[in-house]
Amino acid sequence: MIELIGYLGSALVVLSMLMSSVVKLRVINTIGSGIFAAYALMIHSYPTALMNFCLVGINIWNLIKLRQKDQRYELVEEVQGNGLLDYLLSYYREDIKKYFPAFPEDAGMDRAYIVCCSGNPAGVLLGTDGGPGILRVSLDYSTPTYRDCSIGAYLYAKLPSRGIHTLVFTGDGSQEHTAYLTKMGFAKENGVYIKHLD
Repeated sequence: MIELIGYLGSALVVLSMLMSSVVKLRVINTIGSGIFAAYALMIHSYPTALMNFCLVGINIWNLIKLRQKDQRYELVEEVQGNGLLDYLLSYYREDIKKYFPAFPEDAGMDRAYIVCCSGNPAGVLLGTDGGPGILRVSLDYSTPTYRDCSIGAYLYAKLPSRGIHTLVFTGDGSQEHTAYLTKMGFAKENGVYIKHLD
């Protein structure tokens, strides 16, 4: 029975290394390291227990840092035809199609924003002007590594300084993206999702 606990902890640590999401990796690794630390105490392997307790602490510290909204992200306004924007849309094409099956790759966009995390592209927002202060969103995408982080909250807090006070999502997103819109405070009105920014 004790060995099964050790195997479970080891399996979770290995499983965590397969996660593309940083948050999922940290959470699963924390659980696995905690279980393995308990196993190490049971077999009186104190150096192994100490190492795994340290891993638990490191994971918790990094999870706290990942949840901090403002100090990690930067908002970069782009234009259509920009090399980096085109590269991101091409590189993540299959993943984008999974969450936004109706996304029109060749459609013209009035506004394009890239959210960067410590210099790394973490999200893309594309849309067209829908009137003064209104952005009709065609794509609100986070890369797999940063999908569980606070990019949306950061982005929606920054857009009013760019003259945008209302977001309207008219596309056919996946069930996961629809759940995300609801979680982020979008309200469904006449078949579209609307969010008024503060």
